[in-house]
Amino acid sequence: MAEKPRSVVPFETPKRPVTDEYHSVRVVDDYRWLEDLNDPEVRRWNEEQSKYSRGVLDALPMREKVRERVAALYGASSADYPDVKFVGGRFFGLKFQPPKEQRFLVTLGSVDDAGSEKVVVDPNKLDSRGTTAIDWYVPSLDGRLIAVSLSRGGSEEGTLHVYEVETGRELSDFIPRVNYPTGGGSVAWNAEGSGLYYTRYPRAGERQVENLNFYQQVYHHWLGTPTIEDSYVIGKEFPRIAEIRLSSTEDGSYLLATVANGDGGEFAHYLMDPYGTWAQVTQFGDQVTGAVLGRDGCLYLLSRKNAPKGRILKLALSDPELSRARTVVEEGAGSIDSFEPARNRLYVVEVDGGPSLIRVYDLEGRAEKPVPGEPVSAVWKVLRLDGDVILFREESFVTPPAWYRYEPSTGKSVRTALFVTSPESFDDYEVVREFATSKDGTKVPLNIIRAKGVKLDGKNPTILGGYGGYGISLKPYFRIRRRVWLEQGGVIAIANLRGGGEYGEDWHKAGNLTRKQNVFDDFVACAKHLVEAGYMSASRLAIEGGSNGGLLMGAVLTQHPELSQAVVSFVGIYDMLRVELDPNGAFNVTEFGTVKDPEQFRALYAYSPYHHVTDGTKYPAILFMTGENDGRVNPAHSRKMMARLQAANGSDRPILLRTSATSGHGVDTGLNEQVAEDADEYAFLLDQLRVDYKPRVNSE
Repeated sequence: MAEKPRSVVPFETPKRPVTDEYHSVRVVDDYRWLEDLNDPEVRRWNEEQSKYSRGVLDALPMREKVRERVAALYGASSADYPDVKFVGGRFFGLKFQPPKEQRFLVTLGSVDDAGSEKVVVDPNKLDSRGTTAIDWYVPSLDGRLIAVSLSRGGSEEGTLHVYEVETGRELSDFIPRVNYPTGGGSVAWNAEGSGLYYTRYPRAGERQVENLNFYQQVYHHWLGTPTIEDSYVIGKEFPRIAEIRLSSTEDGSYLLATVANGDGGEFAHYLMDPYGTWAQVTQFGDQVTGAVLGRDGCLYLLSRKNAPKGRILKLALSDPELSRARTVVEEGAGSIDSFEPARNRLYVVEVDGGPSLIRVYDLEGRAEKPVPGEPVSAVWKVLRLDGDVILFREESFVTPPAWYRYEPSTGKSVRTALFVTSPESFDDYEVVREFATSKDGTKVPLNIIRAKGVKLDGKNPTILGGYGGYGISLKPYFRIRRRVWLEQGGVIAIANLRGGGEYGEDWHKAGNLTRKQNVFDDFVACAKHLVEAGYMSASRLAIEGGSNGGLLMGAVLTQHPELSQAVVSFVGIYDMLRVELDPNGAFNVTEFGTVKDPEQFRALYAYSPYHHVTDGTKYPAILFMTGENDGRVNPAHSRKMMARLQAANGSDRPILLRTSATSGHGVDTGLNEQVAEDADEYAFLLDQLRVDYKPRVNSE
């Protein structure tokens, strides 16, 4: 291909310096004025940047063919049931079925007969534009009613609705502000199904405007009564950044409130007994990160105190004193990701560097044979049925997700009717796990999806992705869209970086707060490993990440602009000195740190991407993607980073900003918008890595 002419920026963004001082360090912010999208000038700037970006992306000769291929792959995929529950003797599930824009809620008579389903709530009929989504749903304990949080435009700002399951009729109960991206939202029904406990954020007039998306608390609502009469239950003593999850025993006699102190991995647990009395079971310092109500009158706890990979404790509900808890599953080689107590058995999902499996114990902790599973795969959900039978959802990088039934009496896992069929087989591809050596000698797992028999000649166009934060394990997951890249001779690599939970809490803590630089070093080491192994050179490497992974992209492109040819960064965080001023940014302080602390400020300032853009540097091609309705990461981060990079860039590679008016952080983005995003990303990367797109023969 011929060398391309230098991209022309639509206009020069004015600099309007504002100076802040942090611990005697003066920091100048030239683009503070871009933070307010309500300012007409900022909105005009955003529109002009969008026009410029659309002009570049729409002019790519392969863009429409890529869009057609992505749309065909999504459209030919079978239905998926990502969230299934078993309550009151019946199955409930969120179903995603292209060409419908959003998931809809169904009941199923049997998981072995997808034809037994019945639609209860379909947001696609409530909103013809496809921008209304179900945030979550909770059936009443008898399965007769269902509470559903609905939000619009990817905002995750949910309002609670109640429906009759049999008829789909909506009741008059309507409760706003039950869900928001900062702390999420939750519901638990009372025993009779006559009322429910729910989380709620302050309403106008209850708090100052800047606190309306904080101070989540629990209330109780009797069906058929005005919400003004709802009673406060618990939460006034919780932190400003509390995130509350509610659950109850199957008979509704006990209510459990799990309270997170922001996003850094600290939890406290509160238990309400049948008489309405609350007891605090754990405190934030106890390092108990999970709790599940058992069927045997016990509370099961996941403790990481002196056990960074986790051990499981057991405690009587009638005497919920933590000092009386006893260990039933000791810390093992794998990190405990989740667990589910059944009638006589305890199912424990363990992660080992990324892949996961289900281990089985009796309720006293005696080990049995693990549940059979696929290699390099992940168990995402475990659902207890009657007795000791469970359903679990499993998938891999090359195998679509499916729900399996496991019966301990046979020791076998049988696939149910709830499985995804891919329109294309991935039998011609394989997944290999290799290990990169980070700057400090740490071995970092790297999952590589490649064609069988691939030549390691340094010429394979490669996408490297990662995350590394919040103790979240980046487990194997299937995405049909990857086929577009792989068909063009591409390689896809996913790194399991520190900051995640792949090896337990020590792995998480090695990449949070003042140790965040380890995450970036791990990612760079993975890129260098791919080069040394012969997969590609820097001119054939693209890197991508979203949210915390967007922060990763910003740090890597500013610290190592030579590392890659192109970058795609979704809904990223770039100004680490001001992120905590945003509502959700305040929830991230327990993970990232705060500028109020001198040591944490120095660490934040040392890697903050926005503050390390250097004039005249030859940066890679960059595509920033964001949504106007993002309540998790302020889109202002993308605007400011865009302006700073455009002013500083010394290369001829384009720097683009794609802003969607109909989406947020990426949660519940409509199908058509998702297709458009994927098409823009892949067309951009194929163009920048100089790959001539070859349409698949008979791809229709």
